[in-house]
Amino acid sequence: MTEISFDDFLKVDIRVGKIVEAKAFPQARKPAYKLKIDFGKEIGVKLSSAQITVHYKLDELVGREVLCVVNFPPRQIGPFMSEVLTLGLPDENGDVVLLQPSKEVPVGGRIF
Repeated sequence: MTEISFDDFLKVDIRVGKIVEAKAFPQARKPAYKLKIDFGKEIGVKLSSAQITVHYKLDELVGREVLCVVNFPPRQIGPFMSEVLTLGLPDENGDVVLLQPSKEVPVGGRIF
């Protein structure tokens, strides 16, 4: 494990957003969804691709709060430009489980 300074940690901007749209992403190499996530006035709505198809159905994603890194450069994923990294953890099979607040919080809030 490599130690980093607290200043290094502060460079990573992790915010809470609310999923406002979720669509299938059949062009992805691995099963994934295309998400539109609202981060509030300061950041706005951003796009993300997420490999979360094992544990989540499209119709249960809208309205869910998620944690995302919002200050990475956009990344081209096939024909889709992902603007934020939606965070998750692997379950016992390596499938992604989303990170989210345990209680609803205002969108755009930054972790500390």
